[in-house]
Amino acid sequence: MRVLITGAAGFLGSHLCDRFLADGHEVVGMDNFLTGSPDNLAHLIGEPRFRFIEHDVTNYIYVEGPLDGVLHFASPASPVDYLEFPIQTLKVGSLGTHKTLGLAKKKGARYLLASTSEVYGDPQVHPQPESYWGHVNPIGPRGVYDEAKRFAEAMTMAYHRYHGVDVRIVRIFNTYGPRMRPYDGRVVSNFIVQALRGEPLTVYGDGSQTRSFCYVSDEVEGIYRLFMSDAQGPVNIGNPAEFTMVELAQLVIEATGSTSSIEFRPLPTDDPKVRRPDITRAREELGWEPQVSLADGLRRTIPYFRKLVEEQGAVARAL
Repeated sequence: MRVLITGAAGFLGSHLCDRFLADGHEVVGMDNFLTGSPDNLAHLIGEPRFRFIEHDVTNYIYVEGPLDGVLHFASPASPVDYLEFPIQTLKVGSLGTHKTLGLAKKKGARYLLASTSEVYGDPQVHPQPESYWGHVNPIGPRGVYDEAKRFAEAMTMAYHRYHGVDVRIVRIFNTYGPRMRPYDGRVVSNFIVQALRGEPLTVYGDGSQTRSFCYVSDEVEGIYRLFMSDAQGPVNIGNPAEFTMVELAQLVIEATGSTSSIEFRPLPTDDPKVRRPDITRAREELGWEPQVSLADGLRRTIPYFRKLVEEQGAVARAL
């Protein structure tokens, strides 16, 4: 197959490029580098089955030649990013989804939308099944991301119903692993960097709020299987193992061998109290469930961040 992956220079997008290439497919990557990094694709330079186009998907998209799939992963995806770029986040969820769906329609391609567990907001149902409609504050600071993705899902299903586009929707739960940016505001990367630098780990609220963390290889495998499947409607892809923020902080301190303490700060507005996927659909329809535990995933991730922190320290000392 030949597929277009938007957001290809991002954390998840770049790993997804690798997954399709590993199975022998051709990949066209697209990114405008708002939050993505060329470093994430540097290893693909010279790969004959990979082509990169620098482009903002909120504008008209032209891709020469046939496409069998369009996977829309372009978007700021961490609180730091979508609070810094609120308008761009809303535009890529609305205009970007519209443009990529239009391209899929024109090319007769299968379409996969990268949605998020954030569509569930601060959930009143736990764990969260795909049938749950969510509990989102549309005018709060997090609403720019939550509502952009909810709109994107609605647009995707409208193109399916009205134009007959073959669509898939993945609701991604907290994912971590190599190629995350060290200061992107995600809790795993924040904690690892703070621990490696010997700084206090910043826990918001009393640390009792929970998240479910999925290692990147598991997440990408689930997304790939969803794209190749006949599953209609949203599918949760995440690890149902649930941890409090204090538990995560303690695991990171232990895994890094750090002497860091834990520092508590006020809880941000609309921060969800719990988050855990019901992955019944993924298990039954995709034959998928995560294989990597949080402890193992942290062991695989920490060397990547250790190298970054050491390189930054060397630069600082040189200056």
